[in-house]
Amino acid sequence: MTTIDQFRDTFLEEPGYLNYASIGPVSATVRDELRAEYDALTRMRFGARERTRAHDDRLADAVSVMTGHGRANIIAQPNTSTGLLRVLFGLTGHILMSRDEFPSLPVAAVRAQSALDRLSITWIDGADGRVSPDVLIQALNADITAVAVTLVDARTGYRADLSAIRDVIGDRLLIVDAIQGAGVIDADYSAADVVVTGGQKWLRAGWGTGYLSFSDRALERLDPVISGYTGTAEYEPWGTVPDAVRGSAAAFTVAGPDYIAEAALAAAIEEVTSVGIGQIEAAVLARADEVIEMLDAVELPIISSRKRDEQSGIVVVRPVEGKLGSLGAALHNTGLTTTSRQGTVRFSIHAGTIDSTLRMLKQALLVYRSSADT
Repeated sequence: MTTIDQFRDTFLEEPGYLNYASIGPVSATVRDELRAEYDALTRMRFGARERTRAHDDRLADAVSVMTGHGRANIIAQPNTSTGLLRVLFGLTGHILMSRDEFPSLPVAAVRAQSALDRLSITWIDGADGRVSPDVLIQALNADITAVAVTLVDARTGYRADLSAIRDVIGDRLLIVDAIQGAGVIDADYSAADVVVTGGQKWLRAGWGTGYLSFSDRALERLDPVISGYTGTAEYEPWGTVPDAVRGSAAAFTVAGPDYIAEAALAAAIEEVTSVGIGQIEAAVLARADEVIEMLDAVELPIISSRKRDEQSGIVVVRPVEGKLGSLGAALHNTGLTTTSRQGTVRFSIHAGTIDSTLRMLKQALLVYRSSADT
């Protein structure tokens, strides 16, 4: 087992970083994993190929522990968007989703609808990133066969309750974009039929890492439209083009995986499992509470939820009209990395966010308050 303090020691970024929801600086664990793998790839000693290919099974084992899906139902992905395209192009029927989801979801749905004309979309409007069970109850109808949500909304930090959503939607497929919660939120992934995420944010595994995790039911209902030669029953189908193997996660692959990316992501997930997602979530929310207290002290309007079961590592403020520029300048001039979009500023805080970063934030907010008072 890894303690939470040992986990914090794997954070190597410079003070001032509050932007994990954009990109998580690679952890020391993943850095060491990558160094070892690239060294092996450089030398390619006898037997190295077989050892490297073993990371396919290693990642499946790690993800299976995280999602509860069978290890045979898991494949590597280079990013969340690619995984969502493969899933939504394979979907037939009627899907329900918020128009305000991060673009990966609605774009994939519309592309699938336009290309194949076998998928219909019902849009939820006005949810403001908060797709709650009550919102879904109002939008569901008998035609809907699938529901897609994000685990944590990128603009508000709102955390979806997957168990409650499952209770509401019944036997419909539940597709979850987990990119903003994987590795830091204790979610009931077993309630989902498809979990797709990239590892470059909160898991701190770097770009090019991710996974698709299917329930058995999802594999029965999805058609592997985006499927390459590795999705057939033959190892290398020379001279023929066999059908994709229905009911198999492998059917959704197009080629061999990036085994080094798999090693990086597996190492990141293994470490999360070793610490315990509950401990990590508690540490994240405790750090986020400190940030919320600082923001309240300077009377910045917080649009993130204050309900504990809806919170995440994302805290978002919407300064009053005319004050966004002065807040951005104070943060920038203090050396803080955050995200600003659509009139808001997003702070994303991890378990390893260090004290010096929070001191820098406090200093920046005092500068902002001073400028706001003048």
